[in-house]
Amino acid sequence: MDSLFDFLGSYWWLIFPIGGMAGGWARSWSKASEERHRRKVELLKLRNQLAVHEEANQAEVVSLMAAHDSVNHRWLDYELDVGNLIDFPLMTDVREPLTVAFLRAKKEADGLRPEAAEDISTPARLAEYRAAVHSYELAFDVAEREARRIKDGNFSGPERQRLATARKLLRIAEDTAATPAERQTAYKRARKELDGLIVLPEATVAALESKIISMLDTRKDPDTDVKFA
Repeated sequence: MDSLFDFLGSYWWLIFPIGGMAGGWARSWSKASEERHRRKVELLKLRNQLAVHEEANQAEVVSLMAAHDSVNHRWLDYELDVGNLIDFPLMTDVREPLTVAFLRAKKEADGLRPEAAEDISTPARLAEYRAAVHSYELAFDVAEREARRIKDGNFSGPERQRLATARKLLRIAEDTAATPAERQTAYKRARKELDGLIVLPEATVAALESKIISMLDTRKDPDTDVKFA
């Protein structure tokens, strides 16, 4: 013990450099701890930002699907209403480039549409669907504006008269005050007037016939054979 005190008494000045070294080690350790904490905080922020970004992507997919549905519903207003197609025949005229472009854009967008928003998980897939929906919206807008501008202007005088006659006949076919026989006859005559002028989509014909048949069934005459073929 005496030798230790003798050593400390002789080398007391070592306290200062050793203390300085210890202080340096302490500061280094503290700085390293602060750096590790800063990195953890930055990593946490990055993870949160990534999560928010992923949520934003999913929100965009939902928005794109809603926009897609909106255009589809606008198209259904024509596809399921013969009257609209008679008034604006360009919407189903496949000889018209704008109509063809719209139908192609619809097919592409429908093909890329996910079953659920979660099905689109990569930026590339999202960009592909986004471009398809925007192209579909634009193509439909252009085709619809042109159809409403031209109306039946591409038809001759006699053809426009046939379209007008078909329109009147369809009103009779859908008139609840008309007899089943009158409705059936009016429908068949309307189809004949439209033959060669407007190509009705299968969905249009099916919707119209379903509507008329349901109306006929409500007041069906036992002697009336309801056939559209």
